[in-house]
Amino acid sequence: MIMKKVLALILSGSLHMAGWSQVVNTATMDTTDFRYQGKVTIEGYIDTYYAYDFNKPKAGNRPYFVSMARHNEFTINLAYISVKYSSARLRGKFVPGFGTYINANYANESLSLKNIVEASAGVKLWNNKNIWFDVGVFGSPYTNESAISKDHLAYTRSFAPEYVPYYLSGIKLSVPLSAKLNAYFYLLNGWQQIQDVNANKSIGTQLEYRPSDYLLINWNTYLGNERSSQRTEFGTRYFTDLFFIYTKRKWSATACYYIGSQQRTNLANAIWWQINLIGRYDVTDKISVSGRVEYFSDPEEVHIAPVTGVSGFSSYSSSLGVNYKVAENILFRTEGRTFFSDRDVYERNDEEVKNSNLLTTSITLWF
Repeated sequence: MIMKKVLALILSGSLHMAGWSQVVNTATMDTTDFRYQGKVTIEGYIDTYYAYDFNKPKAGNRPYFVSMARHNEFTINLAYISVKYSSARLRGKFVPGFGTYINANYANESLSLKNIVEASAGVKLWNNKNIWFDVGVFGSPYTNESAISKDHLAYTRSFAPEYVPYYLSGIKLSVPLSAKLNAYFYLLNGWQQIQDVNANKSIGTQLEYRPSDYLLINWNTYLGNERSSQRTEFGTRYFTDLFFIYTKRKWSATACYYIGSQQRTNLANAIWWQINLIGRYDVTDKISVSGRVEYFSDPEEVHIAPVTGVSGFSSYSSSLGVNYKVAENILFRTEGRTFFSDRDVYERNDEEVKNSNLLTTSITLWF
């Protein structure tokens, strides 16, 4: 799948590329848009990287991230084989994955479930209507980034996707409302979980609007009970995000805004939120430069408990990267990134500090 750039607007976004005439929503790797009918297709993806965190984290694990999360080693962020089947009324997908992203992000899943990036089966409910009913494990539609780095303007992941589901398990109903508007409805085991942690189910919605070939607007919601044995104080979680994708000529950009509210026993609701903006300019057909600014706030530690022990988490981040397209299916990328906070949420040489710096180089190949 050839990347095609995106330029996302104001408060939200998802940056993605694909080789067709429309902007493609690759907030998730699962577009459920199978282009081959009546046959099995096999695809592959290998994302290798070297990251150097100047704070030199202990044991080589960079705090707060599951993507590109290892320090000072040559390794694989994510590698997978994707097997798809599609016919007029049936479709299926199986994507086993490996790498440091899998090790970090699937730590709470059991046994063989730890290696399922996607696995789903679907049926088209009517011959003359493009309404699909899928069951299984899907890529998540939340925020403007997925785990698939080749689809994004910046190589490393923002805070935004790291603290919403990368994957969902349950039922998905896809309904085209018009030529420009698609709706998706989810009944889920919960917030990024294949193995359910409580007896309750959650619901999610997605509206995808394409006012033109170069603009995509996406709005998502989530509602579910997140009580678990680890977080017994949690109750209902409310979440919404909004993102825009826009691409035209040499410029690409994306922005995303989200906010969540978590009910807690005998406590006020805890709020977390973020905003990011990412852009890219194509210097030549093969070389481009990318930049990002973002802010993430989780003062009540719904998702992040600072490794330094201070109360509450917040951080800014900015990055600048250079991307080189070696071939249509090979990318070489280098990115420098800085993190800074008003609190001592980072560590350096056993000291609590307010900032961290990261240098990452990657080679990504897909077929």
